[in-house]
Amino acid sequence: MKVYTIGFTKKSAETFFGLLRKSGAERLVDVRLNNVSQLAGFAKRDDLAYFLAELCGMGYQHELELAPTKSMLDDYKKHGASWADYERWFLDLIAARQIETRISREALDNSVLLCSEDAPHHCHRRLVAEYLADRWDDLTIEHL
Repeated sequence: MKVYTIGFTKKSAETFFGLLRKSGAERLVDVRLNNVSQLAGFAKRDDLAYFLAELCGMGYQHELELAPTKSMLDDYKKHGASWADYERWFLDLIAARQIETRISREALDNSVLLCSEDAPHHCHRRLVAEYLADRWDDLTIEHL
């Protein structure tokens, strides 16, 4: 089982959709809390679903179970909470949500987890993937 991750920030549409197409993934799973922001450009929900189908032959799914809460995100992005605090809060949240039992393996197999951060090291998409890899057999992760 393989799960990819990607962020759209600092990527042109050509680079972003090229990476997705080259991955061979079947669907993109949007793990953002807010997927309709004007700042998202080509990655706004409805536009993204269209571009994925047309350019990559991929499906689109928004999965709020894999997103942080608004207050958690605000504390980190707006109020200066550390990455270590955010990481701990988010891992506690997805453990409490029991995402490993509420999200099917089939829904994530050969899928790409999308968030906005350009790199995975300080992004919750990496935390989701690693959390699931610790709980599910044979899951591998590739960051695009």
